[in-house]
Amino acid sequence: MANNEVMATGRRKTSIAVVKLVKGQGRIFVNGKKLKDYIGNRPAIEMLVYRPLVLTDNQEKYDVKVKAVGGGVVAQCGAIRHGISRALVQINEEYKNVLRLEGLLTRDPRVKERKKYGRKRARKRFQFSKR
Repeated sequence: MANNEVMATGRRKTSIAVVKLVKGQGRIFVNGKKLKDYIGNRPAIEMLVYRPLVLTDNQEKYDVKVKAVGGGVVAQCGAIRHGISRALVQINEEYKNVLRLEGLLTRDPRVKERKKYGRKRARKRFQFSKR
C-alpha cells in the first residue's frame, strides 16, 4: 500500500465508482461533495453505502473518496458499496468471508434489457386493436 491508500472499482447497472480508501475519520466524499449532500435526504441509501464499513467495524478508521459516473444516484451508491467492499478486502483478507456472506463482493449483474424491434420496449407490445 502506497502511503496508506487503497483503490478499487465498483460497478452496478451502468454506474462505475472508483473508490479510494485513506486513513481518516469515516467521511465519504463523492465527486467532491459529502455523501449526504450528494444523495440528499435518503437515509436508506446512506446506510447502504456505509454497510461494508459497519460490518468490518471500520466506519471511523477510513475516509472514502469516490469518483462516480453513469446511471442514477441509487445505482452509483450500489457501485460505491461494491468498490468499498473490494478495497476493504485488499486491506485485510479476513474481511472477505464477512462481506461475501452479505453479498457485498458480488457484482449485481442486473442491467436494463435492450429494446426489441416491433415492440414499444424490451417486452411491452404496442396496443392491440381488434377493429
